[in-house]
Amino acid sequence: MPKISIDRRALLLSCGGAVIAAPVAAAFTITPPHRDTEPSSDLLGLIKMHERTYEAFGKAIQEKDDTGHGHDKAGRAEEEALLAVCAYSAISEGDRRTKARYLLTIAARGELDLPEQMQALLHSAIPTDCPTLPPLRRL
Repeated sequence: MPKISIDRRALLLSCGGAVIAAPVAAAFTITPPHRDTEPSSDLLGLIKMHERTYEAFGKAIQEKDDTGHGHDKAGRAEEEALLAVCAYSAISEGDRRTKARYLLTIAARGELDLPEQMQALLHSAIPTDCPTLPPLRRL
């Protein structure tokens, strides 16, 4: 088998067409469609609802209720509101970023730890027309 030797000059001459063609091709490429960078009002509404229920839960904890019913009720309302944010199917770029940032702040506080929340979050990432998707169940 003959030994092939290519020096730097031969390599530059052989790929010179690619060096010229790449910028020319880039000039004629179609720009990608504008991504919706603003979050939807639906997602913002769910986030605001969670913020309100989280605040109410904090107030219920601070109040000295002997029965604990107010504390439990506020805790369930907060969990349901957070579950709704987790289950929201973010389609646009703005929704995905907003949902991710919000849930990362919740996770940083150590409050995104329930199996139902993780299940809802994973289900929200799968298209709704997926035929093999198991139903969302309450754990």
